[in-house]
Amino acid sequence: MNKYIKIVLLLIFISLLFLVRAFSAELFYDPLIEYFKNDYLYTKMPQIDIWRLVVDMLFRYVLNATLTIGIIWALFERKDYVKFTGFFLMVAFMILIIVFVFILRNQFENGYLLPFYIRRFIIHPLFLLIILPAFYFQKLSNR
Repeated sequence: MNKYIKIVLLLIFISLLFLVRAFSAELFYDPLIEYFKNDYLYTKMPQIDIWRLVVDMLFRYVLNATLTIGIIWALFERKDYVKFTGFFLMVAFMILIIVFVFILRNQFENGYLLPFYIRRFIIHPLFLLIILPAFYFQKLSNR
């Protein structure tokens, strides 16, 4: 792929990640945003429609995962990296959402940090920050 096309694609994908983040309040149902912003240690948990929250988290995760896969493809242009990223993101979501729903049903009885960080990994493209350096290191070590 041409170097300029690669740069344009990366800029588009990264801009789309920013847009998903910028319009998240309008696009997705997440009452936990306000809950974790405020004094969550001393207030009751808000009423949450768990299934609506899970569906919106899935939609947001799929958007972020698609853009993550696009960034990986644009940078490395390797099918095996794209396949691994897709598989990793799918398995990670299944594990994280099961744990998150279980903790959510228990009304965070065992603490607030674990659900807070699980939610972060689901709604933000943090796996990109883990996978990208790993693939870059793999590329350097294969030379």
